[in-house]
Amino acid sequence: MAGFLEPAQFVRDEASLRRRWERGESLAYTRWLATHHYENFHVASFLLPKRLHQDFYNVYSFCRWADDLGDEIGSAQESLRLLSWWRELTGGVYEGRAEHPVFVALADTIGRHSLPREPFLDLITAFEHDQRVARYANWDEVFAYCRHSANPVGRLVLYLCGYRDAERQRLSDATCTALQLANFWQDVSVDWKKNRVYLPQDLLARHGASDADIAAGRATPGFRTALREAVDVARGMFHEGLPLAGMVDARLSLDLELFSRGGLKILDKIEQAGHDVLTARPRISRSERAGLLMKGLLRWAARRAA
Repeated sequence: MAGFLEPAQFVRDEASLRRRWERGESLAYTRWLATHHYENFHVASFLLPKRLHQDFYNVYSFCRWADDLGDEIGSAQESLRLLSWWRELTGGVYEGRAEHPVFVALADTIGRHSLPREPFLDLITAFEHDQRVARYANWDEVFAYCRHSANPVGRLVLYLCGYRDAERQRLSDATCTALQLANFWQDVSVDWKKNRVYLPQDLLARHGASDADIAAGRATPGFRTALREAVDVARGMFHEGLPLAGMVDARLSLDLELFSRGGLKILDKIEQAGHDVLTARPRISRSERAGLLMKGLLRWAARRAA
């Protein structure tokens, strides 16, 4: 849409930065950003109530901006400066100040759903962490990263759908961490290009593997064994979180189940490749996605009938 820019372009465009954004065009901006991204994040899924679509666009746009400020700027130092600016803007919206279109739009969502600031700030912390840390010594460090990078998203979804209790949040955290881990194990080679390795260093060492194997694209027996253990950890967390689908309304339930089943399918693909994610990136085909949707719909219909 004319006049709308993606984050990395926006921060370099003085006119966009100085522009006074009214509420209507801010809502249009977040809707545009959410629906024109090259990645399919199932934004405002057709399964979610229409009344929540704009809220999901607004929250997604916050996440997209923070992500791009971390990974699309080209300089760790500049990314940290911009993420600090983003943190200030986040604090500002909770104090009644909003000029950036994402925050002008997000102010409505925060007010309507009483969203706390912590999930937003945690996400910024994760993107700042990516600029400073490229290796993780053990599982505790990986899980601490996921607590900031993935779990806040699930909690925000629960808040938007009216759920605020600790047990649902715990199950959501398990699911979101599992999704993050599945993505990490699928994208070992992709992350290596950013000089990031999310497999715990002590896990690799214990099986006689190292960063050198990833750099060389060499799926040694040690690397495969380490990844097998990592896949098992992610699968266990998916199964821990699956009961959440039975504790929310039917539409959100199907969405949650599709995300979890999709993540589990990625883990299956990694296993089918002999835990070699360095030669080729495991992918779910369109027909497999359709199959997951059909199975999810059948389970959803069966639960509703029961």
